[in-house]
Parts: sequence; C-alpha cells; structure tokens
Amino acid sequence: MRIMAIDYGDARTGVALSDVTGLLAGQTFLVKSRKEAVVLEELAVLAQKQGAEELVLGYPKNMDGTVGPRAEKCVALAEKLRERTGLPVVLWDERRTTVDAHRILGEQGVRAKNRKDKIDSVAATLILEGYLTWKRVQAQRQEQEEHHG
Repeated sequence: MRIMAIDYGDARTGVALSDVTGLLAGQTFLVKSRKEAVVLEELAVLAQKQGAEELVLGYPKNMDGTVGPRAEKCVALAEKLRERTGLPVVLWDERRTTVDAHRILGEQGVRAKNRKDKIDSVAATLILEGYLTWKRVQAQRQEQEEHHG
C-alpha cells in the first residue's frame, strides 16, 4: 500500500511517498504555490499518478496541544483532499518535524540559504516515517493480541 505524506506550508508543500510495500519512505516532491486550489489539484494529480492509497497530512498543533489557525487550515485541506481524491486522509501530529528537519539538514552541512526548498520535503519524510512506524507497531500489537487472545 503506497502512502503519501504531506507537509502543507504557506509557500511550499513537501510531499513524501512510501515505497509500494508501505514500509519505507521513498521519493519526495515539492509543490510551490500559495494558492490552496493549486496545491489541492497538484496533490490530487500526484496521488493518482503515484498510486497513493492513503494520504497523511501533517497536523501542526501548538506545542501545548491546542489547535491554531495553521492546524485549522490543514483540517479544511484534509476534507477537500478526501472529496477530491476519494482517499482516506489521516491527520498526523507533526509538532517538531520542521525543527527536526532543520537539525538534520544542518547536520548534513546544508547551508541555511539552501535549506528552503529541502526543508518541506524532509519534514514530509519525517511525517511519513513517523506514521509508517506507528502503523508497524499497531500491526505488531494486533498480531500479538491474536496469538495471545
């Protein structure tokens, strides 16, 4: 099952796609637009072209767990993505992914001025990896319960 993770931003939206097994993060893409309609259309086309079966949208809650305007924009986008693609859309808590993405790129020696285009794709990859790990843990738990239940 191919899963597509999305880090929705104001000017750029990072996208990361899993491999066909749904176990590993694979390709990344970048959608450059400030217009929600353009982003929505490009994401829908990309999902179809890449054979995505599930979408994971970064859900940027505030550090204290509250929902602000950015998170509300993501909830609205998630609903539009569901309608446009017919695919399930999971909102995934992405607190700290952008911070971690900056740290990772810094550790790789990517200079700050060169990070702009990479940061969103790296953040999308972190969202995807977090979600894939969670799915694996859920599957293992279910398997254990079936063997011991």
